[in-house]
Amino acid sequence: MAGTVIHQPRVAWQGAQAFVRAAEGPEYTAFAGRVVSRLGADLYGELADTRERLLTAAAATGGDRRAADIELGRWRVRLEDLLRTHPELAGAVLDLSAEPH
Repeated sequence: MAGTVIHQPRVAWQGAQAFVRAAEGPEYTAFAGRVVSRLGADLYGELADTRERLLTAAAATGGDRRAADIELGRWRVRLEDLLRTHPELAGAVLDLSAEPH
C-alpha cells in the first residue's frame, strides 16, 4: 500500500462491521479461515469469542442487537490498535472488509 494514504479509523470501522457480520452469519467458517491466514491466530481466537458471545446473546434475547453493537465497538478498537502497531496490515483488513459476506 506504498504511496496510499490509509485512514486507519475508517479501515477499522469497516473491518469491525465485516467481522461482526461474518461472526453472526453462515459464512463464519470461511471468513475465520481467511482471518487466521491474513491476520494470525490471536484475531482468529477473538473472532471465535465474538461468535460465541453473539450466538449466546441471540439465544438468550431472541435477537436483541445490543450484543452486536457491543461487539462492533470492541472490533473497532481492536482493529484500530492493530493498525496503529502494524500499519502494514491495513491491506489485509481492507481485503477482508471488501469480501462478500
